[in-house]
Amino acid sequence: MKNPLVRLGLSALDVLFPPQCVGCGKYGSFLCPVCESGLSRLEHPYCEICAQPVPTGGLCRLCATKLPAIDGIRAPFLMEGTLREAIHSLKYRNLRAAAPTLGQLLAQYMESITVLGDVLVPVPLHKRRLRDRGYNQSELLAKEVGKRMCLPVMEALIIRTRNTPPQVSLSWEDRIQNVEGSFACVGNAQGQRLIVVDDVVTTGSTVSACAAVLKAGGAESVWGLALARQGTGP
Repeated sequence: MKNPLVRLGLSALDVLFPPQCVGCGKYGSFLCPVCESGLSRLEHPYCEICAQPVPTGGLCRLCATKLPAIDGIRAPFLMEGTLREAIHSLKYRNLRAAAPTLGQLLAQYMESITVLGDVLVPVPLHKRRLRDRGYNQSELLAKEVGKRMCLPVMEALIIRTRNTPPQVSLSWEDRIQNVEGSFACVGNAQGQRLIVVDDVVTTGSTVSACAAVLKAGGAESVWGLALARQGTGP
């Protein structure tokens, strides 16, 4: 329970700057019930590992060619429409206040699936990008999920060692090469069943690169969990 003075202060802020739905602009919440119900869900069939939509299920071409380090990736939504706007607002427009709403959606999804993990690990930003942005959106989401699911968050377990170009600016193939060797495990992953949390998954290369160093550090298993899955393969 929040301190009464804190609750009073938050209520006053809501009066002065009421939350506004990122989808339709309606005041009252960052995602109104109508826009939330209209979010595009990631439905079967999709790749058993990277969750890329595929017509026949099973494994996508990339995962069938070379199994990634990640044990599996799961996401509730497709990266389009209102959810794209919400994630971009959180990620690029400093709308950190949207994190509880988006984190709740991710926690609700996690309750409905089987993801083998006991500890949440947000995908880290390079210290330079973290300094420029002021926060890590994946860490905000992980902490919201952790609170709701009663799971610990280990935000310092891995670090990003190279300030790589943003994935959004790269081709499908370049995204995979861009993150190779970009992370290091600096904490104790021995015997841990970990869930790497990110906002969006496209190729799955970022969470898989995290999984590689975590498994090298002794992790028993590593799954990926994202709010949205973007695109299809080459």
